[in-house]
Amino acid sequence: MRILCRNYRCHFGEIDLIAKDGETIVFVEVKYRRSPASGSPLGAVGLQKQLRISRCAVFFLTAKYHRTDLPCRFDVIGFEGELIHHIKDAFSYRL
Repeated sequence: MRILCRNYRCHFGEIDLIAKDGETIVFVEVKYRRSPASGSPLGAVGLQKQLRISRCAVFFLTAKYHRTDLPCRFDVIGFEGELIHHIKDAFSYRL
């Protein structure tokens, strides 16, 4: 993947990373937890967060490419201490 943007912000919220994987635009949420006692970083991306990320993604696609029909996916990267979990296509676009 090639990073296009870090910490993209718009009035809908923020996307941690935006990358390109081949022809696919990838919107990535990154979560960190120092220890398992803090809860799963992957579990921290609930429905409300997915909605915010989806709205930001549409805003980004419209602003940068003037279209919203490009292939895209939503990934989550979770850091738990020294462990790294990368979930590709973690959720679908939410209205």
